[in-house]
Parts: sequence; structure tokens; C-alpha cells
Amino acid sequence: MAGRGAGAATGCPAGAAGRCAWRRPRAVHDPGKVLLDVALAVAMGGDCLADVGTLRAEPGVFGPVASDPTVSRLVDALAAAGPKALSAIRAARAEARERVWKLAGTAAPDAAGQVTVEKTFGHHPLMGFVDHGSGGSGEPVAGLLRPGNAGSNTAADHITTAGLALAQLPKKYRRGRRTLIRTDSGGGTHEFVAWLAQRGRWLSYSVGMTITEQIHQAVLKVPAPAWTAAIEPGGEIRDGAWVAEITGGCFKGWPKGKRLIVRKERPHPGAQLRITDADGLRLTCFATNTTDMPIAALELRHRQRARAEDRIRAARATGLRNLPLHDTAQNQIWLEIVQLALDLLAWMPMLALTGEIRRWEPRRLRFRLLSAAAQIVTTARRRHLRFARHWPWTDVITDALARLEALPNPG
Repeated sequence: MAGRGAGAATGCPAGAAGRCAWRRPRAVHDPGKVLLDVALAVAMGGDCLADVGTLRAEPGVFGPVASDPTVSRLVDALAAAGPKALSAIRAARAEARERVWKLAGTAAPDAAGQVTVEKTFGHHPLMGFVDHGSGGSGEPVAGLLRPGNAGSNTAADHITTAGLALAQLPKKYRRGRRTLIRTDSGGGTHEFVAWLAQRGRWLSYSVGMTITEQIHQAVLKVPAPAWTAAIEPGGEIRDGAWVAEITGGCFKGWPKGKRLIVRKERPHPGAQLRITDADGLRLTCFATNTTDMPIAALELRHRQRARAEDRIRAARATGLRNLPLHDTAQNQIWLEIVQLALDLLAWMPMLALTGEIRRWEPRRLRFRLLSAAAQIVTTARRRHLRFARHWPWTDVITDALARLEALPNPG
């Protein structure tokens, strides 16, 4: 299930349900193979370099796997190389991403001609993810380690992370309104919004904003007829929630074209109101430069950035619960490995799974698919993995492997 590059199973021969053959892996000391093996171990649930031993224990499936000292020396060498090594890893990921999106066709995150990048401050690293929408998960496109005392709204860090994210996208999405950068209020600074809207970059944005006293007073002046009912993804009205656009003197110093959308909503039972709330209703707001959508649709689009919380949860479950190495440079390499693992866990469902199964998060993928027991058998000079027919998800596994096998060989 991990893909051909890792030396794992690649597909099922016709008429051989429950069996999958594979090809010979690359040389064990190829640095790319070593990194991919570590990323595969992390994708399967590992949380340190030594967990690559789980692959080494199954040479019949994964082929030769580097020793722990070899892995450690490689990470040390990459850390010592600094930006040069990071650039090489990121360039390889970007190239692979563009290829995967082309292969995915209508299942790719840019199938509608647009890409949404979520930037999130959900844990210590500042990260960015491409949103796959309600039908899929998401994939990482940026990860920046920062000092422990770094603030959530440091504009320079947001700019750096956004730049890393854009570099991971196919070239046609690295500038222009087809790419939407979506953040919480941590990105709501003059400097970051100006960078997004800069001439020549022209990105779309939907950025959370802090309710200032000026915004609060502007909300109080919005006439009742100006409020529009908020909506749910299916188009039905969201009970107890309304949206309005704020105009006037709130935009001093901000780029031209900025719109400010405010939502007021009945708080959940037991929720504490803030001093910036009004009339017993919770206020939130965001800024956007999109002009061709109704404000209720814009507010729904921004609210859907809550999917970034799912991406954070998946990252924490895939090697990012802690940083296991000794210094920042090494842990930045670890962060790149974690992103490789998350790429694998996003690309495999995008290419090989359908329906609700495509939305499974890492823990469920590991339990139901990646940990399935199989027997290695040799038939007609080919090795096969024979999965247990009574395993509830054997058909899912073999169907997925058949779809992967049908894809063009990357060489």
C-alpha cells in the first residue's frame, strides 16, 4: 500500500484476488530510498528514526533497508547541509506532487481549477496544507520550525511559510487568483495581507481578523436589513447565524480590494461571551479579496478552514507529536520526513481509494489497511502477498493495489 518507490506491493495480477506482486527495490544506500523508507515507517505509525526497523524486519516486502547508524548519519549530513538539503527535498516533493495530481485527474485538489492552501498554527511548527475538500483529506506543502516563544501572528513567519507552500504547487498555481490562501486570525496582519495581494502575486485570500474596538463599533452600526442568514455546505440556512459586510473606516492601511465579512451567531450552550461580542451573540470576522461570491458563500468558504484542525490531528498522529532529535537543524529534517509521510498518506487514498474510505485518517488507515497480515508466496517465479480472505478490508486493499498498478510506471 505504500507505493512502488518504497519497494512495497504494487498491484494484483488479474484474477488473483487477495494476492499482490512487487518489483525489486532500489539500492539500500540511495539517500532518496533511505529517506522514503523512514517516511514510510512514520506513515505506518513510527515516531523516531529507529522505527525504520519495522521495515527492515520484512525484507521480503520492503527489500533491503538501511541500518540505524546509516539513517542517523544521513540525517546528520542533511542537517549539516542546511538550506541546500532542504531545497533538494522540497524540490523532489514538488515534482512528485505535480505528477500525482495529474494522475489523480478528477480526484486531484485542483480538479475545479483552483487550489486552497490552509495555513495553521495548531502546534509548534507553522504549517500549510492543500485542502482536498469534503471528499478527501489534505496534504502538507509547508512546515517551518520556530522558537518556542514565537507568536502566532508573526508576519515574517507567515510570509516564509506561504512562500514554501506556493513553491510546492504546480507552477500555474504559484500566483494568481486561482490559489486561495486561507488562515485564522494569526495571519490577519497588514504585512502578510499586503504580501498576498502584492502586484505580480495577486493571490486570493481569506484571512481571519481580530475583533478590534473599531470593528466592534462598526458592527453595532450595521442595520438589521443588512444581515444575511449564514448557510451550511448543502445550501440550507445555518440556524442562529447571520453575516454582513462591514464598510467604512476599518480599512486604513490595508491593501485595496479588501472586504471585511462579519458573522454573528448564538453561542453554544455554556460558552463564555467575550467583551467584543454583542447583543449576546458571538462575533467573528475575516478579510477577503474575492468579489464574485455572495457574502454567505464567502463566510462558508472561510469557515471550512476548520478542516485544518483535522490536518493538525493527522500530523500529530504521524510523527509530529514531539520532535525526537537533538537540535533544530536535525528536527527540521525530521519535519520534512513527517511531511513526506503525510504526502504518502494523502496521495495513496487520492489515487487508490474511493468514496468514504478516501476520507479515513491515518489511524484508521493503519489499523484497517496498512497493518493487514499477509503471507509471502512464490508462484511462476513471481512473489506475491496473499492477504487473508476473512480480513474485512481485503477487497479494499486489493482493489486499491490494482488501481495503483494500473498507473503509468514512474520509472
